[in-house]
Amino acid sequence: MKIVFATGNIGKLREASEILGEGFELVSLEQVGITEDIPETGKTLVANSLQKAMYLYDKLGCNCFADDTGLEVDALGGAPGVYTARYAGDDKDFNKNMDKVLYELQVLEGSRHMAAEMGLKTKPVSRRARFKSVVTLIIDGKIQMFEGTIISKKHGGIQETFTVRRLSFGVGVERTFPMHSPKIDKVVVVRKGSVRRAKLYYLKGKTAKNSRIKEAK
Repeated sequence: MKIVFATGNIGKLREASEILGEGFELVSLEQVGITEDIPETGKTLVANSLQKAMYLYDKLGCNCFADDTGLEVDALGGAPGVYTARYAGDDKDFNKNMDKVLYELQVLEGSRHMAAEMGLKTKPVSRRARFKSVVTLIIDGKIQMFEGTIISKKHGGIQETFTVRRLSFGVGVERTFPMHSPKIDKVVVVRKGSVRRAKLYYLKGKTAKNSRIKEAK
């Protein structure tokens, strides 16, 4: 089956092809003659993923899929979120994006420190952050969307990784990604879960409704 992947990243295309294996032929945007930037004007991860997939389907009328990924930081009110890749500008510079996130956290921490010196009560600045990925697949005109759950994070610094799990047609699929991989454009959290464990390996034995995590308030 031939499927057009909404990416111009050859490394990302190769990686997805290896995951799918035989029986699927992934085609890049360049291979189908699309050189323009695909619109990403949605305000959510889901909206962007759907928008990109629908753009391809409307233009080509063939099987296709798109993904959108991003980062949310608690202290920044969920930012950069859907704007992760362009947080510091349209040039999509990863280092500049992360520098902006760290700068904004430092500003908040500085404000909290000043307030504390004035005797005001303030809450600690939380650097907790989560990642989310949404994939939209269109096969024979039927739209299917997939969201992955981060079940664990390991190591730290430049070697930090996170593992994503999702159910596809009742089958659990997991993938571990390097946190700082250049192949990851954006990581966005669309929903936060209320759990008591740091790692969610217990989900491996769950299916359907039993695999759902209660949404945090």
